[in-house]
Amino acid sequence: MVEPVSSDLLAPPTEAGSIPSPRWQAAVGAAVVLVAAGMALGALQIPGDAGYGGVGPNFLPWLCAAVLALCGVLLVREALTGGYRQAADGGGEPRAALAPFAWVTAGLLLNAALIETLGFILGCTLCYALAVQGLRRANGQQGLLAPRALAVDVFTGLAIAAPVFWLFTQFLAINLPGLTNTGWL
Repeated sequence: MVEPVSSDLLAPPTEAGSIPSPRWQAAVGAAVVLVAAGMALGALQIPGDAGYGGVGPNFLPWLCAAVLALCGVLLVREALTGGYRQAADGGGEPRAALAPFAWVTAGLLLNAALIETLGFILGCTLCYALAVQGLRRANGQQGLLAPRALAVDVFTGLAIAAPVFWLFTQFLAINLPGLTNTGWL
């Protein structure tokens, strides 16, 4: 049964850390529907020639757009019938932690800028090490730039990036930028 629209639908967003008003919840649902429409417009640009099994290359983008649109409509419906009744309080800090954000952003941007120069493994290792520094700062940990902590971060980044690189280049035959032309680094 659909509940009537309440007067708090027009209320401004409440204080930081609490659940937004149904008006803002409906705006989020509408934004999801708009993103789905954008995905559908993008799917129109992909040719629909059916391949093996009768499924063409535009099938998955259309499926994603349709499911996302359905989710957006359901979010709007939930917001207009009383709001997200099962939503938990957002919690967290009232202000964004900009220093940890800067570390993570630097990792992503440096990886994108240097991946052709350093290769996939070293670029992703750098990205991982910088992102972990940011996440640890956001968590309030101490001793982050200690040599042992940095060595653990770099080794862990290598342990993740190297097998991914080898899996893609050696087993899936997908070209990723390497440090050498051997295909192993």
